[in-house]
Amino acid sequence: MKNNTFTAAEILLPRKKDQKNWAVIACDQYTSEPEYWHETAEIVGETPSALRLILPEVYLEEPDVMKRIGEIHTAMREMLDSDIFMAYPDAMIYTERVQSDGKLRCGIVGAIDLEQYDYQPGSTTPVRATEKTVPERLPPRVKIRDGAALELPHIMILIDDTAKTVIEPLSMGKETMTQVYACPLMQGGGEISGWLLEKSAQEGVLQALGKLSQQEESATPLVYAVGDGNHSLAAAKAYYEQLKAQHPDEDLTNHPARWALAEIVNLHSPALEFEAIHRIITGVDADVFRREFMQTLGAQPADTLCLQCMTLVYGEQAADFAITKPTSALSVGSVQHALDDFVRAHGGKIDYIHGADTVRRLAKNQGCVGIILPPMKKTELFSTVVRDGALPRKTFSMGHAQDKRYYMECRKIIR
Repeated sequence: MKNNTFTAAEILLPRKKDQKNWAVIACDQYTSEPEYWHETAEIVGETPSALRLILPEVYLEEPDVMKRIGEIHTAMREMLDSDIFMAYPDAMIYTERVQSDGKLRCGIVGAIDLEQYDYQPGSTTPVRATEKTVPERLPPRVKIRDGAALELPHIMILIDDTAKTVIEPLSMGKETMTQVYACPLMQGGGEISGWLLEKSAQEGVLQALGKLSQQEESATPLVYAVGDGNHSLAAAKAYYEQLKAQHPDEDLTNHPARWALAEIVNLHSPALEFEAIHRIITGVDADVFRREFMQTLGAQPADTLCLQCMTLVYGEQAADFAITKPTSALSVGSVQHALDDFVRAHGGKIDYIHGADTVRRLAKNQGCVGIILPPMKKTELFSTVVRDGALPRKTFSMGHAQDKRYYMECRKIIR
């Protein structure tokens, strides 16, 4: 592989006859709705599907999680030995995703060099996390990657391309490209199409990315900001570092695990909208929670002038509050700090929810409280990360749950 931060890779795709039920939503979605995954399994049935190659995070804390991981590794090897995949060496794929709202989101799938990525606080690498990485969340994800023959990406990386020089020009040349997939996405996910980029188009993409990095005024420019799949990319990095530590005398410069498949998307795509990620707290005494949580934040009835705010949802009730004792520059940061303190002192579980309606529904359950948060402006992302470092975890979401990236492409990560 060439020594570029974003580069081509050998990409595996299911043959067109096997694409109908192949693509499934990112594993970190619908973590409080196991029924979604049960329905997906029923749709897939016995047909080839990425569902057999991923571990939905709703099952991460189940007692049979190691058995599930073993089955995933076995399924990967069996699929590689079968005739399911077409291999596209040295490939980049231009994608067009029609979202559930009808808007078109374009991207390019390729490989990110993990040597150019660091999720640690204070990172100055070209690829950086936009949200704080929780180290405790990495081991089970590293375990999935350790022993896996394949990776499937739901990682979406943002570029700050106001002039639309990298991705958008590709739409004009689709007629001359080889289309490698075009299919509807299950469970309300819209539809997706993908085209193979010829070498000249790849070179144009890399040149445009190079110019984009040169436009940054910082001595350590942020060129690639991890928008979705932060912990998955961090797990890939952690596994690669683990591999190097285990083989100190080997040259792993060109080991497949050095790279991770990802899709780059322009921050300024009109289809890309930042939405807040809300919180649901379960297993708590709702009255105690409301009293202590609101006291910690100095919560007062909201007015139009409040700089930080939230909506507290419990049972059939919902109320807007201003945060008068902030501990972060963002509402989500102040709320997250207070939640972490409460859970450490009293127990309970925090879950992260896409969609205010889902929060309202779940908050009706016994021992549950929901918090609905305001969204941040997407134009603030790059400047805030450069200035302040990674944002509080689960600060924002790019669109509704059903519009998250679906697994389509695969890549071998073993020699």
